Amino acid sequence: MSIKIGIIGAGGMLRYHTAGFKSAGADIVAVADVNEAAAQQVAAREGIAKSFGDVGKMLRECPEIDAVSVIVPNKFHAPVALQAMAAGKHVFCEKPPAMNAREAKAMAVLAAKKKLTLMFNFNNRARPESYAMMEYVKQGQVGRINSAQAKWIRRRGIPGLGGWFTNKALSGGGPLIDLVHMLDLALYFMGYPEPEFVMAQTFNDFITDKNFKGPWGIPDVAKGITDVESACHGMIKCQTGQIISLQISWAELVKREEVSVSFQGTKAGGLVQRLFGVDGIDSTATDACELYVQENGRSVNRSILVPPDETMGRTRSAANFIHTLEGREAPLNTPDQAIALMRIIDAAYASARTGRPVKC
Repeated sequence: MSIKIGIIGAGGMLRYHTAGFKSAGADIVAVADVNEAAAQQVAAREGIAKSFGDVGKMLRECPEIDAVSVIVPNKFHAPVALQAMAAGKHVFCEKPPAMNAREAKAMAVLAAKKKLTLMFNFNNRARPESYAMMEYVKQGQVGRINSAQAKWIRRRGIPGLGGWFTNKALSGGGPLIDLVHMLDLALYFMGYPEPEFVMAQTFNDFITDKNFKGPWGIPDVAKGITDVESACHGMIKCQTGQIISLQISWAELVKREEVSVSFQGTKAGGLVQRLFGVDGIDSTATDACELYVQENGRSVNRSILVPPDETMGRTRSAANFIHTLEGREAPLNTPDQAIALMRIIDAAYASARTGRPVKC
């Protein structure tokens, strides 16, 4: 029998989740959103039989649901996931895992107690480039990765001024917590070493300037709150001695949007990168996946060719969740990794506030 999915949240990421679940053979039986009209509209568009304006009602009236997909503002990730797991449902949650490490740990504890699968949409792990690079890492061709550079920078990429993205009470912060993907990917390539301390600084120079709004996201809210950073730079030192430098921004005076992880290993260096000609417009993007080695006394740069994926792994990530539930694939991420990532985010914000390095 196919796995039955309930979707919680009718936002823009829903189309990727549904495409991924369907590609893996799952059935999407219901969608719930506090805006019931939005849930009804999505249900009609996606061919979903039932729609609800209340998550609890969906869980009660659709006992056949095996798992839920959580696509709501960051503040509600943990409460909704905990509600679903309390009802015995597996959870696939959008990033970031939660507002902080404490919430992420509570989610992990309940998942373990209920023997449920809890996964997060770190979709960049599911990009063809990342799958290819991890094969080289696992085969030992990269060696120990000593250092990595995690970068997601935008020139004009604020996702709506005054909306929930820029309201710290709802989002937990700005680009640092929103664009966690490259930090996660760097840690993933490095084997997710235990973080030791973080030194970081946030900047908010352009966060209220409409000239820096991105070409997508949510509408501006005229009297909404904008109290998050526009950029964050920092460094993470791990207990293993490995280090990661971090550069993340929605609004920063850079040439173009860049989404990349570069690293330096003891046997090879590497790069996984996506460059945008226009911020946030996938059709302008160019991808790279490269290894840098020494062979026969010469410097050799290898270009790894993989199929294009405009979704940046979003549908493949959702499919992996289904395959994990079925026992056909290993999970691309774990709750323990989510906790470690949020400990780093917490420490980065604390360091920016205090001006000092902060232990994770």
